[in-house]
This record gives sequence, C-alpha cells and structure tokens, in this order.
Amino acid sequence: MKTKQAFNPYLPSWEYIPDGEPYVFQDRVYIYGSHDLYNGWVFCLGDYVTWSAPVDDLGNWRYEGTIYHKTDDPYNRDGSMCLYAPDVTVGPDGRYYLYYVLDHKSVVSVAVSEGPAGPFAFYGYVHYADGTLLGEREGDEPQFDPGVLTEDGKTYLYTGFAGNYDNSRHGAMLTVLDADMLTVLEAPVIIAPGDAYSQGTEYEGHAFFEAPSIRKRNGIYYFIYSSEVMHELCYAMADSPRGPFHYGGVIVSNCDIGIAHGKTAGMPVAYGANNHGSMVQIGDDWYIFYHRQTNGTWYSRQGCAEKLHFREDGSIEQVEITSCGLNGGPLSGKGWYPGYLACNLFTDEPSMYVAGDKYPRIMQDGRDGDENEGYVAGIRNSTVIGFKYFDLRETREFTLRTRGYGSGTFEIALAWDGPAIARLTIEYTDIWKDYTATWDPTSSGITEEALACTPLYLRYQGPGWTQLSGIELA
Repeated sequence: MKTKQAFNPYLPSWEYIPDGEPYVFQDRVYIYGSHDLYNGWVFCLGDYVTWSAPVDDLGNWRYEGTIYHKTDDPYNRDGSMCLYAPDVTVGPDGRYYLYYVLDHKSVVSVAVSEGPAGPFAFYGYVHYADGTLLGEREGDEPQFDPGVLTEDGKTYLYTGFAGNYDNSRHGAMLTVLDADMLTVLEAPVIIAPGDAYSQGTEYEGHAFFEAPSIRKRNGIYYFIYSSEVMHELCYAMADSPRGPFHYGGVIVSNCDIGIAHGKTAGMPVAYGANNHGSMVQIGDDWYIFYHRQTNGTWYSRQGCAEKLHFREDGSIEQVEITSCGLNGGPLSGKGWYPGYLACNLFTDEPSMYVAGDKYPRIMQDGRDGDENEGYVAGIRNSTVIGFKYFDLRETREFTLRTRGYGSGTFEIALAWDGPAIARLTIEYTDIWKDYTATWDPTSSGITEEALACTPLYLRYQGPGWTQLSGIELA
C-alpha cells in the first residue's frame, strides 16, 4: 500500500548511489550501485550500500546498510582502490552474486551472499580454466563495469570501456561463465563497437562507451549502455543473450537532449555528465534507473528513475527526466517540495555538462553523511528551475524559501518560457526566509485538464545570487 509520494532522486538527498542496477527480489525493489561521497574528489569512494522499497510503495525506501567493504577484496586490503559499478545475479544455487571491478585492476571480482541485502563475502576472480584471470591473458582487453545475466546454468558477463578515439579498446564484450559463476566457458567476444570502430555501423554517433547492463523482456534481450556522448543511456536488442545486438535508440539523457516536449530537442535543461543504469519491471510497469550530477561535479551522483513506454515491436521511447518518476503520476498540489527535486536547472547560457560553480547546482550543507536536505545554490539572473509534474487544480498559493545575496524577482510559470502566473520579490538575507504569492487558476484561462499534470517553473531575474530551499504549495 502506497504510504508516500515517490520523487527523483528516489533516495534521500544526502545519499549518492549512482550506476544503479535495480532488481525485484521477494516483493521488494533493491538498488545496487557504486557509492559516491558528497564533495568527493573522485568517483566511487564509498563502500557498497543498498536500499530497498516495497514494490507497491516506491516512495518508501529503507536503508539496508553496508553490503560490502572495499577492503573485503584481497587485492585491496589497504583500501587504496575504489569499488566501481557492480551488478548482481542469482546463481543456479539460489545465492546472490555481486560482480565488480576495482578502479586500478582490469579483472572481475565476485562476492556472494545468502540474501539480496547482504552482507556479501569475497568469492573469487573470474578466470579461464587454466586459472589465468580474465583480463590478464595475452590479448585480453581490460575488464570494466560488469553486467550479468544468469540463465540455464550459465552466466552471461558483459564488460568493457571504450574511450572516444581509443583504438586499443574495441567495445563491449560478452564472456560466458560456468555454473560456478567464475570459470570462463566462452572467451570474450565484441557485441557492440566503441567509437573507434563504429563508423559506418548502426551504432555510429551512439557508440558504446561504458556501463553495460543486460535485461530480458518478452523474449527480447536488451543491452543497455552509456554512449560516447556520456549523458545518455542507449539500448540494443537481440533474440539471444549472445546477440547479435542491433542498435535501438536512446532511453534517457540526464540533460534531456533528444526530448522535444516544450523545448527544442537539442536544448539541455539540466547539467549532466556520465550516465549509467538499467531497467526493471515493477508490477505491471517497467522503469529505467539512471543518475544525475549534483554539486557542480562529476563525483556526487544521485539515482533517478522514469517509467518506460514500449512500442509493439519492443523498441523503447526516450523518456523525459522528471521530479516524479516512480510516483505513478503527478505530485500533489499541496505540500512542501525541496529544491533538490528540480529536474530542470539551466540559465541563458546553455550547457549539457556540469562546470563547478559556474552554473546553478544542487548541493547540501555539511559533510558527506550529514542528513541535511539538499537545495539549489548559485541561482543568478536568468536561472530557470523546473519541476515535473504537479496536479495544481487545487493550488492557490506558492511559498518560496530562499537565502543569499540576491534581491530580485522569481516568476512562477507553467512553461519555462511561458507567461508568469505569479511573482515574488526576494531580499538579501543570511537565513532562510519565506515569500508567498497567490493565484486563481479559475481565472487564468488554463484548462483543468492541463492543470492536472503540469510542469512548474521558477525564473529568477535580478542582481546577485541566491539559494532555493524549496517551494510550499497550498
């Protein structure tokens, strides 16, 4: 039974779990990913942790704790290496197997647990029958970002990293493992080309970069990956886990490039960077899990999710990034909504990538681990902050909470470039202060149907800079 609304990001704003691999185990959704730190100086500095939620209450996430420590790997007893993006599969023995790569090793490590919430214990390294580790045999390409699928006693292991213009890396690799979850039965083969080998293929312009993941739906195998442009997750389709995989399209962009709903398709409406995630069926619906960037860096990423829509042939429509992805519909027009729920954030200077404090950004006070609610910082003249979507049919009042050295006006609108429905003038202040405006939707000329599911935008005009804690709808 649903007890809470679901938001993006779906975890608390002080938690940074990117590279999300979602699975449903025992009527709960579990999320496995790497673990960034707030203000971290590089990717994936934390131990693996997981969260879970009931399948019928996707706003009610529970912290399951640390499931694996970086020092649990024999190659990393001193903790000098990071745990990169993992994946999980259930083996033929019913146990849960966690596959991962350390940041300075090119081999695949495996840990095992009796249950989905861990703890996981180190199990071994993927190796050939003669004991040589996968990734260390002559001719092997380095292993990276494992994605796994177990069927009929075999595990299909998808790995790889292929930087742009790097002809030493050919693309995404598939290796087939035996029932022991470690021994190579079939040596790696390339299933999707990297940038250096994509010219003239169906992957050109969206070549494999990193983040391989695999899922199956209605007999179709979906190979999901991050492309050469980094901010998008793409997919390819096949009738077998071995392929051949044919390029399908873009599933999601964390700056909404490719979405032409209320804007041009090439217009970025968030500050993105790399992307990594996968899809899962929850109840009757399918969702794509991905991540966004915060704090103006690449290294404090947060998980988000959106509902998927499939065409009759199994192909996937690109989804729009929203504030309400797992909610099953628009957010209520009554209540407090923190600023960090903004899915759109941009100025009159377009940029699809984060750039430190040059642009507005989502951040928090305190250090990593402090449970302080996130907010929008660095708001300057021309900043647009967007939330999608709300049911505003019963909303009559907007209250913004701001602080900072700005003394301008916030316009409230239902389109990023549309007419203002209300205006608020803010003042310089060192503490959070509330400002309220009213409106009458019945005299606005906006239909009730449109108000039932509408974006809400805040546009700042004026000198200085300010911060937004959130917005209260009443």
